Amino acid sequence: MRCPKCGVDDDKVLDSRAAREGAAIRRRRECAACGHRFTTYEEIDRDELQVVKRDGSRQPFDRQKLDKAIRHACGKRPVSDEQIRTMIDHVVAKLDGDEVGATRIAELVMEELHKTDDVAYIRFASVYRQFTDVAQFLSAITEIVKK
Repeated sequence: MRCPKCGVDDDKVLDSRAAREGAAIRRRRECAACGHRFTTYEEIDRDELQVVKRDGSRQPFDRQKLDKAIRHACGKRPVSDEQIRTMIDHVVAKLDGDEVGATRIAELVMEELHKTDDVAYIRFASVYRQFTDVAQFLSAITEIVKK
């Protein structure tokens, strides 16, 4: 692991523990060259999982893409990094089999966002459901208010 401060790849692990309800391992490290301490996370890689897009094409599941989409929806909202990581862990845990539809992933993300932040939910839903006018926004907001 390269030190984020000096770039040297010689470090030692000071502490390891389970993180995010056992979905990851948190490691506290110290650079042997400069003494800088930093934290890394180790998690399961879902390389074998293929995502079936709306157009029928397939691509490997990419956790970073999921992270980027959720962070974009939660931009400037009071949602912590830990909450975002937990949402991603919950979505990934519900994915099973060798293939999963992009619509299934989006529905799982919307469930997690709905539990966490209604504005982020509306932001994500507006892109995923391809809202084209204000009436669709109002319909989605009314649905949230009813619950």
